[in-house]
Amino acid sequence: MYESSHIYIFTFLIVSALITLCLVGRMSSCCCLLILLFSCSSAHNDFYTSIGHMTDLLFTEKDLVTSLKDYIRAEESKLEQIKKWADKLDVLSAAATQDPEGFLGHPVNAFKLMKRLNTEWGELESLVLTDMSDVFISNLTIQRQHFPNDDDQTGAAKALMRLLDTYKLDTNTISTGQLPGSSLAASHRSVLTVDDCYDLGKVAYSEADYYHTELWMVQALKQLDQGEKSGTVDAVNILDYLSYSVYQQGELERALDFTKRLLDQPDDYLPERKKYEQLCRGEGLRMTPRRQSRLFCRYYDNHRHPKYVIAPVKQEDEWDRPRIVRYHDIVSDKEMEKVKELAKPRLRRATISNPVTGVLETAHYRISKRRATVHDPQTGKLTTAHYRVSKSAWLGAFEHPVVDKINQRIEDITGLDVTTAEDLQVANYGVGGQYEPHFDFGRKDEPDAFEELGTGNRIATWLLYMSDVQAGGATVFTDVGAAVWPKKGTAVFWYNLYPSGEGDYRTRHAACPVLVGNKWVSNKWIHERGQEFRRRCSLQETD
Repeated sequence: MYESSHIYIFTFLIVSALITLCLVGRMSSCCCLLILLFSCSSAHNDFYTSIGHMTDLLFTEKDLVTSLKDYIRAEESKLEQIKKWADKLDVLSAAATQDPEGFLGHPVNAFKLMKRLNTEWGELESLVLTDMSDVFISNLTIQRQHFPNDDDQTGAAKALMRLLDTYKLDTNTISTGQLPGSSLAASHRSVLTVDDCYDLGKVAYSEADYYHTELWMVQALKQLDQGEKSGTVDAVNILDYLSYSVYQQGELERALDFTKRLLDQPDDYLPERKKYEQLCRGEGLRMTPRRQSRLFCRYYDNHRHPKYVIAPVKQEDEWDRPRIVRYHDIVSDKEMEKVKELAKPRLRRATISNPVTGVLETAHYRISKRRATVHDPQTGKLTTAHYRVSKSAWLGAFEHPVVDKINQRIEDITGLDVTTAEDLQVANYGVGGQYEPHFDFGRKDEPDAFEELGTGNRIATWLLYMSDVQAGGATVFTDVGAAVWPKKGTAVFWYNLYPSGEGDYRTRHAACPVLVGNKWVSNKWIHERGQEFRRRCSLQETD
């Protein structure tokens, strides 16, 4: 009894200290440590087992909404001040520029112009740069320790499925909130959206529960057919899950019907395909001149890293959101030739394993954007990834000093620990060689992604171009409309995860087919483990 009390007191003291450090900004990874501490607490799993505990969550959310509204009011007040300043200057400059010499001939006008440019514009800059979200983010960081996790959400989804089975309900009854015995007024009754039904179906799918996958995907499709709008789910996504889940239950004719309906979708049912091909041709780039003007080239020493203080590297901004940078002349011709020499004897057709938990699928059956699955359920072996047309090999740091040197250079430039990164992957794309749109990181519906590595998710990607390409072969980011063209000896780098650890879905990318020439690249996928004190943990979406 006393020992248990001591443990709780000790835990309380540690948490209090960590929260204090977070608020004063003296511990860069306190957010990560808080989340880790509470995720390890055995009490967490018991927190959501009663209505009383769930009530606490309800009031926590209410407090957060209040805090969010305070933040919105602060931002609106800030913007109102900026707008008044802009309107005042707009009128003044309009009048002044009609007769600039006459205007500046008045000494008071000349003085006020100097004052504005020297002082007032600086004050405005400070106002614009003021972050009004600090209080809200601090509150959210503290409250987040009580938030449910993925397991809790999955448990809640399974609970709905148990109610459906036990009380012989149908999905429409649950979706509309019209449960037997419910006395809630219609205005307070919660309903499930298309996205909600789709997510419930995905939970069942991740458990290889194809019966409930079918039920909830049918409900999602029904609501979509009735005109309900969704910003993230379309008929293609739903029909893909439906056809496969019905097929797994042995209903081949119905699976075929769903597949036919999937194939009957309009030609643009995968708009990403058109976008991908446009970007590969150099069309459809989404960078306005104003945004383009904010991209710069610079000499970069990674915060005065000893190796780069005297000889900094050349860094170029390729894109702003997400931030993609290119490093020029980062490896020598001799080093690149050695890497190719080491890789050539081992080049094999690229293969990949599906990280989705407990669900093994054949590559030829998947039709949609998730067709990245090539793990054979019969043999358990990797099969050819048809969406990737290239040959690749893996090189460990121990195999040659050049590989070790490149790994160390990546660590020095990015500031990230590469000891937990994957080996250097070398790929060779010939004419027509490509890699269709994909994410480098494991998503929430892939809970076991990279589990066998034990190093967490892929936090960042380093892509080194080891050859020029005469035509084609760009790396394109289909979500944001960015295209990066191969240039020998350069490397591009981007983060796959936000500082919060959430995946950045803007990083979906692809390798365009090589039109003329031969493309050599090498990838370094850097993982979360070891980065706790190298990249600041934050709930915000930017570093």
